Amino acid sequence: MILYSPAKINIGLQILKKRSDGFHEISSLMLPIPFFDILEIQLHSQSNSKLSFITSGLKIPGEKDSNLCVKAFHLYTKARGNNNSAKIHLHKQIPFGAGLGGGSSNASTVLMGMNQLNNNALSKTDLVKLAADLGSDCPLFIYEKAMMASGRGEILTDPITDLSGYYIILLNPGIIIPTAEAFSKIIPDKEREPLDKLLSQPISKWNETISNDFEDSVFSLHPQIRNLKKHLYDHGAIYASMSGSGSSVYGIYKERPELPYDLNKLVIWEGRI
Repeated sequence: MILYSPAKINIGLQILKKRSDGFHEISSLMLPIPFFDILEIQLHSQSNSKLSFITSGLKIPGEKDSNLCVKAFHLYTKARGNNNSAKIHLHKQIPFGAGLGGGSSNASTVLMGMNQLNNNALSKTDLVKLAADLGSDCPLFIYEKAMMASGRGEILTDPITDLSGYYIILLNPGIIIPTAEAFSKIIPDKEREPLDKLLSQPISKWNETISNDFEDSVFSLHPQIRNLKKHLYDHGAIYASMSGSGSSVYGIYKERPELPYDLNKLVIWEGRI
């Protein structure tokens, strides 16, 4: 089975408060985009829950046993109470540490793929619960559509905002942003205009009202990322922002813009949504 595991971008990201469990309460519009990693999953006849996991494409940091795909496989087989053995091949195209949710998407795609290969034994609700155990961003990719995220990111509701037909340019400067670094200067603030209300305004007003709270800490440490956002506005973006905890930056346009070579060489995806 061949599956396509999408990236996501965040439109607005408010850090509201620190929770007693160590996570942060957030509010964000999460939008999957058709920029994919590719997964191949094959079940084997052995009945010992053995997994062969191989990767290609972009280099993935860390040990293979700690990869979210591996964790998702074992979580699914445990939840099903079966002993599936499988081979999973991940071809990585979404950059790591780029604020695009690639690892979370991979994990959720493994859950969905394993479920399809087991005759959809688990419901979508079951899969969402498993995904939440793997990571805060993971449930989004079970729904496979734009969602408003709250809680630590796992509480998802349908958005009122529709960006269909807009053109998005996604840039990545090749900088890996560790989560701890992105949180280094965050000051949670719950007393502000709710993001869903701000998103209900015309997109032409978003640059004045909607921001990503991670930008202050990331931009201070990596001013070149701030410059990418500025350049996108300079070249006609209606709205531009860093995605997630960085380092990717996107611009939203009505039509495809003409970008200079220095920006074009950093484009990792572009297209209408």
